[in-house]
Amino acid sequence: MFIQVVNQSLLDSLIDEAKASPRLRKNFNFHKDLHDKCQRLLNALEPGTVMPIHRHKVDEMQIILQGCMKVMAYDDEGRITEEQVLNPKKGQYGIQIPANTWHSIEILEPGTVIFEVKEGPYIPCSAEDILKINK
Repeated sequence: MFIQVVNQSLLDSLIDEAKASPRLRKNFNFHKDLHDKCQRLLNALEPGTVMPIHRHKVDEMQIILQGCMKVMAYDDEGRITEEQVLNPKKGQYGIQIPANTWHSIEILEPGTVIFEVKEGPYIPCSAEDILKINK
């Protein structure tokens, strides 16, 4: 049996990979495969990463381990209905996003890492789960 330790070395390695990625983000999965009933992962995110307004058919929990990010919820027309800034230095540690809630994030500080949990199996966002805003 192997016990996975979450330490600064793991976070730093993941951050380095995120910085080198064209998407400016990198995840580290704790679940064995995408069919697991519980999807658990670290996600290192850098300022400038693009996260479209999207939704999931399941609840999503995000806990910030380091850095700073803004989480936004939207209505069906793409108007922001709520914003929360997550920053562990200010005592704002996480957010629970209900199923079918349109949401996105903005990374406010380099080296931001979150821990995410969602019910599995993993289901990629379909076209209907990406909000298209008519301007």
